[in-house]
Amino acid sequence: MNHLSLSELCCLFCCPPCPSRIASKLAFLPPEPTYALLSDESGTRWTLHLSERADWQYSTREKDSIECFMTRTVRGNRIACMFVRCAPSARYTLLFSHGNAVDLGQMSSFYVGLGSRINCNVFSYDYSGYGASSGKPSEKNLYADVDAAWHALRTRYGIRPENVIVYGQSIGTVPSVDLAARYESAAVILHSPLTSGMRMAFPDTKKTYCFDAFPNIDKISKVTSPVLVIHGTEDEVIDFSHGLALYERCQRPVEPLWVEGAGHNDVELYGQYLERLKQFVSHELVNL
Repeated sequence: MNHLSLSELCCLFCCPPCPSRIASKLAFLPPEPTYALLSDESGTRWTLHLSERADWQYSTREKDSIECFMTRTVRGNRIACMFVRCAPSARYTLLFSHGNAVDLGQMSSFYVGLGSRINCNVFSYDYSGYGASSGKPSEKNLYADVDAAWHALRTRYGIRPENVIVYGQSIGTVPSVDLAARYESAAVILHSPLTSGMRMAFPDTKKTYCFDAFPNIDKISKVTSPVLVIHGTEDEVIDFSHGLALYERCQRPVEPLWVEGAGHNDVELYGQYLERLKQFVSHELVNL
């Protein structure tokens, strides 16, 4: 998330077209792609090629457990999808919407590590304009992207909603909350979530304006699945108060994880992160 001056923000909020301008300026920082997807002659099988910048940390065996393909959104973009088979006996698959300045190549090692440690498979996708996905990042595209990912996960792999955990990190909490407000799933995990674009730019904002972007705070109360909120208390990008506010609006909150001293990009490095996820997936969800 890049920081803008007050005059730039005023210009954004006062000059149409507001929501898309705000969204793209405040939120989207696609990196130079760290991978490529090459198709065979039939155009149905795709091979993942990672660049050095993807920082892949495993052997070929783990890479063979990753399947990639392209799918089309209702807004006409082709988005890259990645299915990581981490655990053959996994009951749950995470539908993972990643953070802002990364793509699937950079996230691939993290997905392998996370899924194998909490006994879940991981399905992820790149937003329009990220990685191998076509188009440009925008708020509307974000919602179409997660919809296409959800339907691909359901149809291609036959995974039922009660076996999907919708996981969003940072900007990825925006498509995650939007999806979870419309479809029931096993659970929702919100990792360093934001309440809305205006509330990030102007922390004293008390209500949602028609031109606000990413209004998670208004959608979260429509989510009927159990919700686990995870946030670092020293988050320098999305203040800890955002996680608290969303937690308080949940219909079915579970015990949240407030990581004392953690910032925006290091929550995963704290031991309690994995412990809380294991507890949630292996024990609480089974008994909910």
